Amino acid sequence: MNDNNIQENILDAEEEKYHTEVGHFQINHEREKICGDVFLSKRIPEENRVLCVLSDGMGHGVRANVLATLTATMALNFSLEHKDANALASIIMKALPVCSERKISYSTYTIIDISVDGNTVSILEYDNPQTLILRGNRIYQPEWTHVKFEGDVRDKRVMNLKKCTFTPQIEDRIVFCSDGIIQSGLGKGLTMGWGRNDFIRFVRSIIETTPTISANDLAERVVKHASANDLHTPKDDLTCGVVYFRQARKTLLCTGPPFNPEKDNEFATILKNFNGNKIISGATTTDIISRELGRTVTNEERVDPVLPPSSKMRGVDLVTEGVLTLSKVTHLLNVINLNSNVQFGKGPADQICKLLLDTDEIYVLVGTKINENHHDPSLPVEIELRKHLIQRLTKVLSEKFMKVVTVEYM
Repeated sequence: MNDNNIQENILDAEEEKYHTEVGHFQINHEREKICGDVFLSKRIPEENRVLCVLSDGMGHGVRANVLATLTATMALNFSLEHKDANALASIIMKALPVCSERKISYSTYTIIDISVDGNTVSILEYDNPQTLILRGNRIYQPEWTHVKFEGDVRDKRVMNLKKCTFTPQIEDRIVFCSDGIIQSGLGKGLTMGWGRNDFIRFVRSIIETTPTISANDLAERVVKHASANDLHTPKDDLTCGVVYFRQARKTLLCTGPPFNPEKDNEFATILKNFNGNKIISGATTTDIISRELGRTVTNEERVDPVLPPSSKMRGVDLVTEGVLTLSKVTHLLNVINLNSNVQFGKGPADQICKLLLDTDEIYVLVGTKINENHHDPSLPVEIELRKHLIQRLTKVLSEKFMKVVTVEYM
């Protein structure tokens, strides 16, 4: 989350070449309640960088999950420290136990490090199915090299460790998965399992018919097809991760009147000139923008029994009440299960959630004038209620949903 001038941040964002959307989907082994694959991702706003890790623990269930969690956590943390591929791989391999019979590590991994400012993608891969890179609907083949390093590491493991670096373009996709995907269907009608070639054909066919499919939706389609290959009784954990480079979708949320009434016109003008979705939350905020822009406000029917009804204003996507509605938005976002399809209702809080989750870059413009309706004289800071609410909202958006959030107080 950034606390900066919103107009400057919007201009900076327009200069970026792409937005990085990350999604994944998982289905557990048929008899397990916990997945032996672990997927982690993190957006580092101060470095304009995105990290993704997929680790597959040997076997399934709790033991596999523990090993995969250890691997994925180390991979993410060491990548955050900018460890080079050789050092990172050496540390992970020395930390992991080795199967005494097969002489391989008990956990595999794929690490994707995306530098937006540097316009580069680096992939480090150990023993997972080779990452698929698509440029539009066509396969893009970067140069893969084997990672070599000094130390007491078994040759068999080194042979399966490779890396690549490439420059992404708009509409590129990175699709990576655990071996349960590629081997799905083995012994259930597919002699050799689904296989890499059929997996690639399936992914390309989806992109051909649905060119703008989201990262989450593509990952879900892949995993559910693999599960169908296994007659919906998977004999291994199934995980697919997707990175999608595309144009960013933006939303501006305005809430609270400016501290200085002389800023009312500037406040309204920022909303007027914003190129993206627009949300106004708060009755006083709505009155100010309506007055400054000369636009009428009409009330809609009440559809949520616990919240005031929303309103309509020309050029604005959503107009709602303030504190109560944003409190419910924050609650809904905190309880959403990331690995399930969420069906939102028609209430104002549900509609804000839907719009925010369909957005990549969220700009929050917060007025800091006291609202007497919500002011508690015992609070040492007059705007504590609204400020705390915005902090909780932006925290869940940036940390749980990896949204790029910029906040400005006026």
